[in-house]
Amino acid sequence: MGRVRTLIVDDSALVRKLLTEGLSHHPDIEVIGTAVDPYVARDKILALDPDVITLDIEMPRMDGLTFLKLIMKHRPMPVVIMSSLTTSGSCKALEALQSGAVEVVAKPAGAFSVGDVEELATKIRAAAQSRQRRRPGTVPVPAAIPQADLAPPVARAVAPPELRPVAKPVISGGGRRYSSRQLIVMGASTGGTEALKTVLTRLPADVPGICVVQHIPAYFSAAFAERLNQLCSLEVREAKRGDEVRPGLVLVAPGGQHMLLRWTGSGYSVDLNSGPPVHHQRPAVDVLFDTAVKAGAGPTALAVLLTGMGADGAAGMLRLREAGAETVAQDEQSCVVFGMPREAIRLGAARDVLPLDQMAARIDRYAERCALRAVNAAARTAEALK
Repeated sequence: MGRVRTLIVDDSALVRKLLTEGLSHHPDIEVIGTAVDPYVARDKILALDPDVITLDIEMPRMDGLTFLKLIMKHRPMPVVIMSSLTTSGSCKALEALQSGAVEVVAKPAGAFSVGDVEELATKIRAAAQSRQRRRPGTVPVPAAIPQADLAPPVARAVAPPELRPVAKPVISGGGRRYSSRQLIVMGASTGGTEALKTVLTRLPADVPGICVVQHIPAYFSAAFAERLNQLCSLEVREAKRGDEVRPGLVLVAPGGQHMLLRWTGSGYSVDLNSGPPVHHQRPAVDVLFDTAVKAGAGPTALAVLLTGMGADGAAGMLRLREAGAETVAQDEQSCVVFGMPREAIRLGAARDVLPLDQMAARIDRYAERCALRAVNAAARTAEALK
């Protein structure tokens, strides 16, 4: 693949200048143009045919979220959303991912640093490798976004959705029971927010405890977990140090912190740290998977690796499989970016390779087997005590 031809859409002249200059230091990325708003961006998309667009979500005349939906309707292409570090910005960023954006980057309140531009460059590369990108010569160039669709929307005062706790059904006495050793660990990156939603919303509330690492900016992870909590039968929340892993609970690693597992003698608990990035990521999937091995989860765990760029999670999944865990990777056709799963398959780490729409059923089969083993173990114990 040649240089990634990128169009920057942002109403701030300073941001456009800083990003253009910062990205110019990356030889594999070429900024082919900038646009002050969606109206200018529409014409530049048609004239320049960029590989990737970076799109500010907060702009006058037409916001980035509205423009994104028009892009996905008329001319689908990889879009990296830049969103403010606010509750409202987090909600809009998650809606953007649901609407077809490939990646989201936190937009700093002050001047951009070298680290900010490095992160953006990484996201642009991931977007360029996504299935959203049109391959030259394979798909006709879509029609331009009609001018009529760019008419200024009628102003409406719409409050952002509140992030409030949602009551979850308590697992009844008839629900499945598990050994405290049962554990599900999951990792994802580019395209993972929607992939995780697809899987988790299809699971019943009585599955073993789940720990998730999704590569996501720090401020957005709490909003992401709460969004899942509102959609799932399972309880989903951002992990805190000392949280116990238990059936019916999904713990999502906070952005900017590694999530580690420890065995307490009666169950698993979560620890968090701000150690060095692994595979340029914090949280890193490999950290979660490796600590699951160290906690003794191998023979009783299920590890799942979903869509994402790079190799994070592949080596850790191999160690889990060697320790006796069941391991599953997402297949190429259903991945937004077939990077992490491909590396796991290449290493021989993935015992099973499945499309996304079969992942939930695979997890539930694991849960059913675990519950049956727990019932049989309890029966043997009761018989021995007679």
